Amino acid sequence: MHLPINHRKRPLWRALAGVAAVCLLVFGLLGVIATSGRPFLDDAAGPVLGLHTSPALAWLSLLLGAAALLGAIVGGNTAMVLHFGTGAVTLLGGLAALALLETPVNTLGLDVTGCVPAFVVGAILLTAGLYGRTGAPREAVAEEVLRHSTRPGDKFAVEPHAEP
Repeated sequence: MHLPINHRKRPLWRALAGVAAVCLLVFGLLGVIATSGRPFLDDAAGPVLGLHTSPALAWLSLLLGAAALLGAIVGGNTAMVLHFGTGAVTLLGGLAALALLETPVNTLGLDVTGCVPAFVVGAILLTAGLYGRTGAPREAVAEEVLRHSTRPGDKFAVEPHAEP
């Protein structure tokens, strides 16, 4: 897989990931406050910011938001890994919630209105992770040449990490 190195829109995606991380943090923090004193897998908790939550979901949102915000603050390849990971977990969590909506396994009391924000936040974080790779300018040029070469024997086809 060829991920761009030092992409020109990397700062934009890093800022969007920071906004998404703050949204996760706010939801998680308000959820932890609203569900304090309830059992961890309680599905009878009330809505927070219009979304249904439970203590487990609130703590998960808080942890994912903290990891994503750490990535937005630190930057670099650390941000790429943290944003890609938190985005994947959020997207997969939204898909799992959607698949388990009307089953007895839905112990968190999830509903469709909670899946949609999970998809949006997960897509933002995942995309930020895809565009967050950093490297030396020489690596970025080699990657661009590799991405735009037309055939394997082309005179512009070089390995991304080849020494000149």
